[in-house]
Amino acid sequence: MTRLFENIRAKIEAGARISDAEALELFRCDDLLAVGELAALANRRKNGDKVYFNVNRHINYTNLCVNRCTFCAFSKGVEDEGCYTLALNDILEKCSEAAAAGATEIHMVGGLHPELPFDFYLEMLAAIRADNPQLHVKAFTAVEIDYFAGLTGQSVEQVIAELKEAGLGSMPGGGAEILGERVRQRICPEKISGERWLEVTEAVHRQGLKTNATMLFGHVEAYEDRVDHLHRLRALQDKTGGFQAFIPLAFQPDNTRVPGAKGVGGVDALKTLAISRIYLDNFRHVKAYWVMLGLKIAQVALCFGVNDLDGTVVEEKIGHDAGAASPQALSKEQLCTLIRKAGRVPVERDTLYNEL
Repeated sequence: MTRLFENIRAKIEAGARISDAEALELFRCDDLLAVGELAALANRRKNGDKVYFNVNRHINYTNLCVNRCTFCAFSKGVEDEGCYTLALNDILEKCSEAAAAGATEIHMVGGLHPELPFDFYLEMLAAIRADNPQLHVKAFTAVEIDYFAGLTGQSVEQVIAELKEAGLGSMPGGGAEILGERVRQRICPEKISGERWLEVTEAVHRQGLKTNATMLFGHVEAYEDRVDHLHRLRALQDKTGGFQAFIPLAFQPDNTRVPGAKGVGGVDALKTLAISRIYLDNFRHVKAYWVMLGLKIAQVALCFGVNDLDGTVVEEKIGHDAGAASPQALSKEQLCTLIRKAGRVPVERDTLYNEL
């Protein structure tokens, strides 16, 4: 293992790329602190001691969904108790509350609603922009974009162009789960394929919109599946440069239906974040999503190659419906304190990583 660490350290210092085989060896290695040290080195070369956060608000506008992914505790059918769709006035009220609290971003995703027309989404974006033009709207996953194309009979490119015209500023990067088909067939067989997720995301990048990328880990996937996922993301980033941040999402097993799903321990979470930082040399930012990791692991992750803590969030339903025990919101002051106590420098940013 010492030779592996020496070789990877030399590659990081030379700005060279580690191989899939080396990433797999890191996953199989038990020396968490040695992996973390390499990730911290890789991060420091890109970002110094800065840790970014933003003042944002999540709005999950509907939990009605035509898909029934086994890993998801959020989605409901029209007959299910607890199903909801927010009225446009309610969405606008939440946006105005966020703006009044100093938010710069609205983060919006929802289920694949069986009845809402595409015009609803265009109207929603236009209304948010008219009411609060200072808010950047980061919305919809590649899965939603593909669904909108199916609703309208238009190409993905046409759909993206119309959403952009209406006020879409960027996209959050969900729906990737694990991109490899073997795992996808077990956890979300109804969802678009990993190949399609990459195609749609590439089309979004080609139209000038930035996105993030995610990976849902800790269910039925093997280390090889994680490395394959990272490989596909790195290859697309080489082509488009459109990804801003990579966000590993720790699977929450409560209220989900994945047989044999294992959940994520702290060691696995930190190792996955660290290896992601080392492997994804063409991504500037790696984010610890505190909603799913919990505050303590997210804070420790700042010593394991992470340079972004997401934001204030305010109201998150998807992770919490699956059992996330984190708070629903953090204040700007709480985020700054978490970062400072980890020995890092808090930097408020906007969605596109302009420092505020």
